[in-house]
Amino acid sequence: MSDGPRPSTQDARLEGVFGSPLNELHERAVRPGASPALVRALELRVFLALAEAQVVRVRDRVHAAMAPDTELDSLSSDALRFDAEWLEAALAARSGYRTALDKLLAAMPPPAVRPPAATGPLRPAAVSRSLPPVPAGAAGGAAVRGG
Repeated sequence: MSDGPRPSTQDARLEGVFGSPLNELHERAVRPGASPALVRALELRVFLALAEAQVVRVRDRVHAAMAPDTELDSLSSDALRFDAEWLEAALAARSGYRTALDKLLAAMPPPAVRPPAATGPLRPAAVSRSLPPVPAGAAGGAAVRGG
């Protein structure tokens, strides 16, 4: 197995959403103040790429075992059963990572609407204007009802 970067089926999508090639996205992700969405998306991308590599590896092993020129005596139902279980696990992981990435990207505002990156700490006045008022009695915790 290779320890180098693995491609994923979502690379082009990530490049489109974040507007840069993957190598630049990785450079942006390690800088101070990096977008949490970018960092999380790249983490999910790494997990997805690994799961997809596992799917390909098992698929290729099964194809090789079932090739027309393979000796029948070398076939093993136990090995194929194990590969089927491994393939099922790898496909489930791939599906889970794709779903998580889909949800993350869907939760992000469109590029034109995204607020600019904060350049400093928020002022209290800016915070108070952006938050709804707290209802009376809610600030102290849960109300106790007596009877």
